[in-house]
Amino acid sequence: MRSLATRALEDELMDAPDLAPGTYTAVLGDLAQVNSLTLARRPTLAFLERALTGRRSFKLLDVGFGDGDMLRSIARWANRRDLTADLVGIDLNPHSAPSARAHTPPDMRIDWRTGDYADLAGGGFDIIVSSLVAHHMTHGQLVAFLRFMTREARIGWLVNDLHRHRLAALGFPALAALMRWHPIVRHDGALSIARAYRPHEWPPILHEAGIAPDAARVFRAFPFRLCAEQIR
Repeated sequence: MRSLATRALEDELMDAPDLAPGTYTAVLGDLAQVNSLTLARRPTLAFLERALTGRRSFKLLDVGFGDGDMLRSIARWANRRDLTADLVGIDLNPHSAPSARAHTPPDMRIDWRTGDYADLAGGGFDIIVSSLVAHHMTHGQLVAFLRFMTREARIGWLVNDLHRHRLAALGFPALAALMRWHPIVRHDGALSIARAYRPHEWPPILHEAGIAPDAARVFRAFPFRLCAEQIR
């Protein structure tokens, strides 16, 4: 197992620009299974419970939606609570939107877009979320993303990401082999853990983004999730 003392910086295979569309779609499908088995959506849904108390409608942006499983979960969560949800997802990879649409029921209204989140400035979003995206970013990209969310999210934002933890690094390869996930998922899953942050690494990043210590919080969520949030 690689050392986790410092954050890995090598690129993940799924981020390769020449990855075949069919392979990318297969990888996204397996990653959606990973998210289900690792309870990846719970921190985001719990955040929405906290942030949207007393509201009957909201507009949300999900940055880097991948297969779209998070937005579909949010749509079902809002429907159960009789909330009006204007849901927008944006992803840089042009193959994400077709995959997300193919796996989304026709009566589930989600606006899937391809492009740079920065182009959506001024979109009137109440909430901005991301899941398993922060560790794909460079340091400068993450700081810029935090500044964007703080500026654009009227109610709050959440970064839902991995915790660079030894037990996660030991356990994921066994789970991936048991589930027979795509080789890229096996490789990138382990690398993702090594690319993720630890709790003490977040405060300096928030400070660099101009976010005061009392304006956001960093917290762990079971199992092996590390999140940062701001609720106004």
